[in-house]
Amino acid sequence: MRSLRSWIVVCSSALAVLVTVPSPVTAMSPPAGDAAAVSRDRPAFDSGPAEAALRRLLPHHAGQFDLVPAGRPASGDYFTVSGTTGRVRIRGTSPAVLLSGVDHYLKYTARVDIGWPGDSTSKLPKKLPAPLGTERRDASVPHRFALNDTDDGYSGAYRDWASYEKQIDVLALHGVNEVFVQMGADAVYYDTFQEFGYTKRELTSWIPGPAHQPWWLMQNMSGFGGPVSEKTLDRRAALGRKIADRLRRLGMTPVLPGYYGTVPPGFTDRNPAGPVVPQGDWVGFERPDWLDPRSELFPKVAEVFYRRQHELFGDSAMYKMDLLHEGGTPGNVPVEDAAKAVMDALQRAHPGSTWVLLGWQSNPSTQLIDAVDKSRLFIVDGLADRYTGLDREAAWHGAPYAFGTIPNFGGHTTIGANTAVWTARFDEWRTKPDSALRGIAYLPEGTGGNPAAYELFTELAWHTERLDHSAWFAAYAERRYGGADPHAARAWELLRTGPYSTSSGTWSESQDSLFTARPGLTVDTSASWSPPAMRYDASTVRKALAELLQVAPALRTSDAYRFDVVDVARQALANRSRTLLPQIRAAYEGKALALFRQRAAEWKRDLALLDRLLATDRRFMLGPWLKDSRSWGSTDAERSAAEFDARSILTTWGHRSGSESGGLRDYANREWSGLIRDFYADRWTLYLDSLDTALVTGQPPAAIDWFERDNAWNLERKSYPVEPTGDPVALAETVRASLPVPEARPA
Repeated sequence: MRSLRSWIVVCSSALAVLVTVPSPVTAMSPPAGDAAAVSRDRPAFDSGPAEAALRRLLPHHAGQFDLVPAGRPASGDYFTVSGTTGRVRIRGTSPAVLLSGVDHYLKYTARVDIGWPGDSTSKLPKKLPAPLGTERRDASVPHRFALNDTDDGYSGAYRDWASYEKQIDVLALHGVNEVFVQMGADAVYYDTFQEFGYTKRELTSWIPGPAHQPWWLMQNMSGFGGPVSEKTLDRRAALGRKIADRLRRLGMTPVLPGYYGTVPPGFTDRNPAGPVVPQGDWVGFERPDWLDPRSELFPKVAEVFYRRQHELFGDSAMYKMDLLHEGGTPGNVPVEDAAKAVMDALQRAHPGSTWVLLGWQSNPSTQLIDAVDKSRLFIVDGLADRYTGLDREAAWHGAPYAFGTIPNFGGHTTIGANTAVWTARFDEWRTKPDSALRGIAYLPEGTGGNPAAYELFTELAWHTERLDHSAWFAAYAERRYGGADPHAARAWELLRTGPYSTSSGTWSESQDSLFTARPGLTVDTSASWSPPAMRYDASTVRKALAELLQVAPALRTSDAYRFDVVDVARQALANRSRTLLPQIRAAYEGKALALFRQRAAEWKRDLALLDRLLATDRRFMLGPWLKDSRSWGSTDAERSAAEFDARSILTTWGHRSGSESGGLRDYANREWSGLIRDFYADRWTLYLDSLDTALVTGQPPAAIDWFERDNAWNLERKSYPVEPTGDPVALAETVRASLPVPEARPA
């Protein structure tokens, strides 16, 4: 019987004959097609995909937009907005750019917002208002890249097509034109290495569970959370093809994983002409071996990989891969030789394509950069806003790069970002003499939260002058809820000056909550690599919550308002954990039993209140995350494996060694209903009760094997609600009333 993936190849090839797909911008080539060269009788591209997206995004107003294709001039992408009442005309240089023009109209004429997440389009009038004349916006950079290597793990490896379709629509709406797509890469490796002596069973055991696959693709680890079933591989390949095809139809580039040498165990035993370099350890995990790129077998493996990838997903102009990521070792292989071999294999398979690398820690090295044609490289900088004194032209020897940000790690629910750094530094770097900056790169490790950060960052690419930080937040406050309101304006000004004005130097994200930390009286982070203290004045969030709760009732019905009031209340309560825990410690160390019990009871009440608050919004609930994972299994064993994979990525992350000695535990800490109640609150109750007993008996607290306790939760199969309950505004008001004023100085 023909495999499902064979049918994918056949059907995709047939579809390619029937559908005219606009070509994505070749990564480092001049923009295609001058407007003057486009035939007056034939449109520059089919606007149908943009119109379909618009119907999904604005089902009641899509018919009032005329989307007009325009040729792309040498200066790059642009859109114009014009029209009359009830008839808005958007002209743009790709289907996705047309949607960017729609977004600009919605934000700056209609004064509503489609965020990620949250929207206020319910506030649109029946007939759309007329634009004031004709406005044109030019992209200030050709590359608008999105998605971190880790996104598929931390944002939900078990999502369905509807979720990805919405994500693509929102990416296009906000001007993104290059998207990293790793969904289905496991099928490419699975098919490839069967041609090099491996059985199907060996490969399905080597491939990790979907939530952990990003780190396997980065050559950090393998196997954990697996084995994967062939049915899962087929389903992921089909979904990956659907994602890539949709991006192409919107004129966006699906950036696919490239091949740089990762092989399964025992490769040389099966293939004597292929020597490998052991890669050692990555925070408690054994790394996969690296096939020597100089060997005669490397180009053969790469040829099969790219051929199989082409059959499953089609071609791209951009391929992402990082040599020796986070501590990999070259052994006796000169990095220059490895880089040349990797680039040669890529160019043989896809002539003229671009090798995309992540700017992270010491990656990429100058040895790599200088060994290849720099015009075929593109570095997405994950540290552009984190440190000061950076000179990317000098550090990367003139290689093209994108100004990037990682405003959260692990998909943390904390709000905030170094947005003031973005608005100043992006413009400075873009306009300086001999700048090699060619794009932006939105790289949170997990997406779907922190909507203000996403919207501001992606808008940078459509400003040819410095974006006014204060004015932008003032306008955002109005459109976010679909109308002007003095309390909303004050709330967002407080948030702007607080969590959204953190500085560069050490961090690119805000601190996480101590409610999600491994219990201890002196803990100052939940994740091992998170900021150990408040990065802004906590009172800004508490005051912003009070202002949001006074927003006019007519604006409180928007989805955006309901999300934000929960999110800001959650953050205000999370910040309280940093002042309350030192009080618990002081009472315990002072042997003040009554005061200790009072403070401990408050801690437990806060956790219970937090869980009830989060249960009012599906985006802060554990139930949908677990339901999605179970939906991918066809047997009890497959459903159990998928749920363990989805649970563990949030908690222990990996096995005991990686979790404990490697420091991965609680890396992805989330304040989600269900997870708070049954994981974090239970953990803190166990700990605080042990301290209470110690005060009463005078004996040391009982030792607790936290990994055993946490992993036992990973193995549970309890179902959680998938529909929200409760009133978000009423519970946010309860949170506000529970917070002491003024707050004590943060620890």
